[in-house]
Amino acid sequence: MGLDLSTLTIDSLVAKETIKDIITRTPLQYNPHLSEKYGAEIYLKREDLQVVRSYKLRGAFNKIASITEEQRQRGVVCASAGNHAQGVALSCKRLGIKGVIFMPGPTPRQKISQTEMWGNGHIEIILTGDTFDDCQITALSYAEQHGMTFIPPFDDIKIIEGQGTVAVEILEDLPDLDAVFIPIGGGGLSSGVSYYFKNNAPNVKCYGVEPEGAASMQAAMEHGSPFELDKINKFVDGAAVKKIGSLNFEMSSQLLDSVRSVPEGKICTTILELYNKDAIVVEPAGALSVAALDFHQEEIKGKKVVCIISGGNNDIDRMSEIKEMSLLYEGFKHYFIVRFPQRPGALRLFVNEVLGPKDDITRFEFIKKTERERGPALVGIELNAPTDYISLIQRMKDFKFDFIEVNKDQTLFEYLV
Repeated sequence: MGLDLSTLTIDSLVAKETIKDIITRTPLQYNPHLSEKYGAEIYLKREDLQVVRSYKLRGAFNKIASITEEQRQRGVVCASAGNHAQGVALSCKRLGIKGVIFMPGPTPRQKISQTEMWGNGHIEIILTGDTFDDCQITALSYAEQHGMTFIPPFDDIKIIEGQGTVAVEILEDLPDLDAVFIPIGGGGLSSGVSYYFKNNAPNVKCYGVEPEGAASMQAAMEHGSPFELDKINKFVDGAAVKKIGSLNFEMSSQLLDSVRSVPEGKICTTILELYNKDAIVVEPAGALSVAALDFHQEEIKGKKVVCIISGGNNDIDRMSEIKEMSLLYEGFKHYFIVRFPQRPGALRLFVNEVLGPKDDITRFEFIKKTERERGPALVGIELNAPTDYISLIQRMKDFKFDFIEVNKDQTLFEYLV
């Protein structure tokens, strides 16, 4: 039997008063091009414009403000891939509390430096583990050893209550909305937002969205309880969690109308579109809600829809990777291992006859150094249009080029590309 939600006391209106002096009330912006594309009224809740460029400050400050004076004297500890860390860091600075922040080793440098800036001498950062989950184990042990208070990123009533203030603002600004798309990582935001809507505007549809490579909520729903994934794709670092929070699962599984995962490549395409069309810079987790719209086109037609842009802490150094993943997902870019025929002019033939007039070779390297000019080569090709792929394959066959489609072999792709 699941948790009886009526036994919970979660008051995001009280939390709104607690955090009002530290957060920014972020705008709810009508988006013309998305509205036209989907035949709906699409609004973006711009948490990327929050003080620390993420909604995480809301829950972090609400939680830390609730601890006792004795706990404040001892200090706090958290584990975070970046956004929760920044919220905790600023909260520590504002409240004059010492904080120790554990972050996974692969955390983008931009998020580490931002956390240092917001903490401004009140926090210590320790990098450990490859994932958030590994990092949290170390952080919990440290907090226990040093008698410090652990500030969880999502599995806590006060955190959920703070994140729910996003819904309070949305409903105040757009009381007649029909649906809201909510990113899911550990589940704090989805729990807080869906709880507030179901208790104050029950007709609003709440759609949860998580990255395909870290679909911990869907795994939990399939197993009937939180389930730890063996392996996750860490690309969407703000939502890459192996195991959904227990309380978050109990709440979100009852309150969300649906949960679906979105491919990382689709998220990358959305990041680029938001930047190119609206000059909005989002991190991968921040693009989740908009990326999901394609999968709900019929449901949202003619509706008033809100997408929560959960964060904008994107490292500019990742943009080349984001573009590459988008091109691969959309079918513009393909990699092949090509064994060129042992005859003069084979490479010229490939360029002049096999490639389309607007296709580009973006990568070319012989795999075996001892067989340069005649051995197999890794060839990256960017097409003018995804539909050109079938004719490209046919021309390689017609001109007797032996090839392997690397895109279709994930192990080979990860090894070579």
